[in-house]
Amino acid sequence: MSHTFHIPVLGLGYSIDTPVKVAHFGISSVISIVDDELIERMRKYYYMLLGEHYRPIDKTGEDYRATRITDYLNLIKRIADQRFQELCSAPFENNSGIDRYFQLLPASSPLKVQYEELLRLSGTMRSVAEAELRAKLTQGDIDVNIMSKVDKVNLDTDGESLGDIYTDALAAMRGFARSSLQSSLILSAGMNPRLYSYLENFPEFFPDANGQFRKKLTLKVSDYRSALIQAKFLAKKGIWVSEFRIESGLNCGGHAFATEGYLLGPVLEEFKVKREDMRRELFELYREAIHICGYQISVIPDVKVTVQGGIGTAAENEFLMRHYQLDATGWGSPFLLVPEVTNVDQETLDALATSESDDYYVSDSSPLGVLFNNFRRSSAEKQRQERIAKGRPGSPCHKRYLVSDTTFTKEPICTASRQFQNLKIKQLRSLNPSDLKEQIEKVTEKLCLCDGLSTAALLKNNLLSPRENKAVAICPGPNLAWFSGVLTLNELVAHIYGKIDLLSKKPRPHMFINELRLYVDYLKKDMERNAGSADARKGKYFVKFKDQLLNGIAYYRELIPSLNEPEPNKKEMLAQLASIENELVPVSSASAAACHIPVL
Repeated sequence: MSHTFHIPVLGLGYSIDTPVKVAHFGISSVISIVDDELIERMRKYYYMLLGEHYRPIDKTGEDYRATRITDYLNLIKRIADQRFQELCSAPFENNSGIDRYFQLLPASSPLKVQYEELLRLSGTMRSVAEAELRAKLTQGDIDVNIMSKVDKVNLDTDGESLGDIYTDALAAMRGFARSSLQSSLILSAGMNPRLYSYLENFPEFFPDANGQFRKKLTLKVSDYRSALIQAKFLAKKGIWVSEFRIESGLNCGGHAFATEGYLLGPVLEEFKVKREDMRRELFELYREAIHICGYQISVIPDVKVTVQGGIGTAAENEFLMRHYQLDATGWGSPFLLVPEVTNVDQETLDALATSESDDYYVSDSSPLGVLFNNFRRSSAEKQRQERIAKGRPGSPCHKRYLVSDTTFTKEPICTASRQFQNLKIKQLRSLNPSDLKEQIEKVTEKLCLCDGLSTAALLKNNLLSPRENKAVAICPGPNLAWFSGVLTLNELVAHIYGKIDLLSKKPRPHMFINELRLYVDYLKKDMERNAGSADARKGKYFVKFKDQLLNGIAYYRELIPSLNEPEPNKKEMLAQLASIENELVPVSSASAAACHIPVL
């Protein structure tokens, strides 16, 4: 692996073709394969860009969703492979592609050291050194992501289910399994037993005679317990988890899955301590399962552990890698400021480049009913407010990926749709509750993400027709508030590896403090929402949440002396911990048990 970081999935469209822009430099990235409508349009775009014949894959065709995904992934791989081969054959001169490959590497990379030695050579010795270096170049992985629970049941023309294997998540997974990629399927957003069980139907996820996998499985998780439960379920099916991609519960982009107060530092510590024991425990289950399936394996496969969510400085990145013995880190939201890497339209890019902390907030905008990191200055948010003002809340629902509600209809509809919001508001007005205004605001807060998270890619590549909706939804993590301006790939990679400091002019709390503050704010808001209505069970939840935060504070207090931060920064962190702890201490277990709702 050339680099020690990867670019995680960014919305539906922001990283839809990122691999063709960075894989030849040895940088791994992740494509979302949720939106096959976007994928089909990007298929056409790249076929035409290559001057090749484009054959539409129509929605009337059998298994069209999987077929679209397979062909698109094969196409992206072919382009990435071609660019890599061109880079490998480029001359070492004038900052060519191959020079840039090595310039992007961290100073600690053996390849970087060898490249710098090469620059001092000449003649035959240089030619030999060049050949040796070319042979050592590696391409970045082209991984794919599926949100496990985004798994709509699809119907035939008579309104009958096409069957389990044609649901959205299973069809997408099948599209990846049939592709020529040798990379990882990253499953996020929790456990889907139907999808997990379906994996065992594909030999690509089983080891070959050398114990290698054509297709690997990665789980994106927020805590150790859920990781172990999911991995055990899969191991019993004969499916090995090759990587646990740990993500901050709140200090991340996209959907935010708040844990019960489990902070990133303590979660990473638990993985560090229990990693090998977990690997051996999983292998016992796995070996028995694949033996039944007709496979033999004697050596325990590797299990990588990586982390992403809120990393902002080279010092934080280096500490995470060293202290928690991680295999890599993920840098997502900052790459939204890099036009040569991601698909962000100009209007949104300008807004992100000049944003402040208040522009980022955790919302209830997602139709999934899961917290969603939103951006106040997005054109989708502006459009949502305009529609409410005109008395026409909600969005037309074309893609239907997030349909889930059957309150008013036989077939599920999306809570962000105009149909649902009109029906729900009509129902609320007939009931006339005392908090009618607040309840209506909760209904109209939902935002169309199927279109909104794809539109920027269509705008960037001039694929939108004049009459199509141009509103863009975007879901950066709150950490992006400290980055500003439009960046180049060279600049951001140099920042990650500590060659330059893009945040030197902006005071920023440490990533652990940022996440802790997000959790405290989340707890406060949750208690406010439930004031006067929570039961004993909810009261116990609040107490557990608060206790976990206090445990995290105690952990960080012990950890701070070992951080590779200047002493003034460490003193400031200790003062910040004390201040936050003082906010939490008044929440007494006794009052919570008696009154069900603690008061901060």
